Amino acid sequence: MADPSSYRPKPGQIPDSPGVYRFRDDHRRVIYVGKAKSLRPRLSSYFQDLANLHPRTRTMVTTAASVEWTVVSTEVEALQLEYSWIKEYDPRFNVKYRDDKSYPYLAVTLNEEFPRVQVMRGAKKKGVRYFGPYGHAWAIRETVDLMLRVFPVRTCSAGVFKNAERTGRPCLLGYIGKCSAPCVGRVTPDEHRELAEEFCDFMAGRTGAYIRRLERRMTDAAEEMEYERAGRLRDDIGALRRAMEKSAVVLADATDADLIAVAEDELEAAVQIFHVRGGRVRGQRGWVTDKVEEVDTAGLVEDALQQLYGEESGDSVPKEVLVPALPEDRVATDALSQWLSERRGSQVSLRIPQRGDKKDLMATVGRNAQQSLVLHKTKRASDLTTRSRALEEIAQALGLDSVPLRIECFDISHLQGDDVVASMVVFEDGLARKSEYRRFQIKGFEGQDDVRSMHEVIGRRFKRYLAEKERTGEWTEENEGSTAPGENGENGENADDAADDTTGQIPAAPGENGHAGHLGPSSLKEDDGRPKRFAYPPQLVVVDGGQPQVAAAKRAMDELGIDDVAVCGLAKRLEEVWLPDDDDPVVLPRSSEGLYLLQRVRDEAHRFAITYQRAKRAKRIRTSPLDDVPGLGETRKQALIKHFGSVKKLRQATIEQICEVPGLGRKTAESVAVALAGTAPAAPAVNTATGEIMEDDGGSTHD
Repeated sequence: MADPSSYRPKPGQIPDSPGVYRFRDDHRRVIYVGKAKSLRPRLSSYFQDLANLHPRTRTMVTTAASVEWTVVSTEVEALQLEYSWIKEYDPRFNVKYRDDKSYPYLAVTLNEEFPRVQVMRGAKKKGVRYFGPYGHAWAIRETVDLMLRVFPVRTCSAGVFKNAERTGRPCLLGYIGKCSAPCVGRVTPDEHRELAEEFCDFMAGRTGAYIRRLERRMTDAAEEMEYERAGRLRDDIGALRRAMEKSAVVLADATDADLIAVAEDELEAAVQIFHVRGGRVRGQRGWVTDKVEEVDTAGLVEDALQQLYGEESGDSVPKEVLVPALPEDRVATDALSQWLSERRGSQVSLRIPQRGDKKDLMATVGRNAQQSLVLHKTKRASDLTTRSRALEEIAQALGLDSVPLRIECFDISHLQGDDVVASMVVFEDGLARKSEYRRFQIKGFEGQDDVRSMHEVIGRRFKRYLAEKERTGEWTEENEGSTAPGENGENGENADDAADDTTGQIPAAPGENGHAGHLGPSSLKEDDGRPKRFAYPPQLVVVDGGQPQVAAAKRAMDELGIDDVAVCGLAKRLEEVWLPDDDDPVVLPRSSEGLYLLQRVRDEAHRFAITYQRAKRAKRIRTSPLDDVPGLGETRKQALIKHFGSVKKLRQATIEQICEVPGLGRKTAESVAVALAGTAPAAPAVNTATGEIMEDDGGSTHD
């Protein structure tokens, strides 16, 4: 590991001008390429105290052994040079998008004497007109089949074409009218090229004028009583309309635009692109990348633009590019827009859609990006070999004697110190075991203290484990102080905030659903066959946090004599794995499946905790002073509110007036009056737009 100060440039050496810089390792390999509108402050930022650097940046500068730079005159030149060097050197610390598949294009080889329509993949060739990309090759073939009756362009290979020239007989498509048969001289090269260009114009979105022209020709043929020709034109128009229907209209103003959306987490990002031509979605593609450098959404968008248009020119770059984020620096945004305009040869609008159909379509692209990221993670998580490798990497990194077949992760959640809760999620054999998730309310103290909360939760979890281990009698609800499990919640989550640790569904027996059959012997089951709560110890406890949280968890386990369960913490940045009593974290490789699994476990614990915390907060907000009136059920509460209109007016009513409500006796009316008299009225609501004090209509009390 290199010390960045050993290769730091001397003061005054770095120029204060736009440029591109390269970090090299001790083997002279380029490991990172970046650009800056001013090289001096940008490069100086890499040589500050390592503790202040983002973990990914810290890894890069300690891997590097030297830095060099090249001065350019404008930011546009810097953008172009950065792209060229990234393509040339393929640096390991730069974001590199990888196609989740090789997308097929519809290509027209205008560089040949007789242009050919075909499906193409891979690198684009000069002189070939491309349309797409398409999700599947069969979608291209269906479209081409419909259009060949109107534009009978050659589709055969060079060998078939030459064989037809030699024999003087066209192929089957020539006989059925789906090829103009230039191979046997039915059309001249110029006539065939005109057909190919009309095909390209139609695919490029100029559809309306061509269909109207065919309709006029059909009408003229009918008026001249050439009904066979009119019928053929009618069928041609129908074929073109069916081809157009395969790509739905999404923008009514016949816009040519590319829409780019990004979905990301701390480790990976997915990009989705919709290609809209003539107001219709003509193609879609997506990428997934590891975030190997510190980069925000705007940076991911910039990298995606370079990937998309770095090799493109002319009409391949649309007039409008819509993105979810742009650099805060207006100069950088202008440089990107100018670079795109130079690629196209005319002005390109680069912006974030703010309203209307384009904003709605951008939301759709964003949902596709999110689904793509989820699908990528699901595929990665569902592979048995990958899960096995992940568990082995975790065991090796943490120095465990065996792989952690059962992992439990704990997270603390609160809102500014209120409604403090915790979650416990369980992964067995690398898969989530949702039936064994648990939720906790922090009871030992009031306020915000994540370290203390973690100590309490870990202690409570393992006290229950020890109790289950020693107990031979039945584990009753009275012992728990909890309500009946499995009510009103996702995956068995109980919605009753008064519940204790064991709120949630009774866990499924080990070995069900194909996992963890080795964990639960029959002796760990209740008399009715259900597994006991907290009966199975994990091999690894993961806490969300760094050294303080890990130390608290370890201390709680030591106090209970638990010495056969490993514990580690995953820092918020997801690069650092902390072990008890270690001053330095374990940094797993960026490509590590073990790090990926730990991230998924941590994210699931966070999701489960924050869902519970929000539910508790929502229920607390919805409480009403009528909730504490003995003998007053939900039906009579609703009757009271309906009769008086609001809690405010009910508070002002006399006991006699309350007795007028059907179904309410005097004793209950007195209880209502006493309950409302003992609660202070809520502060009046104020319309922030007008300053007007609004009457309480009872709508927020949930009475």
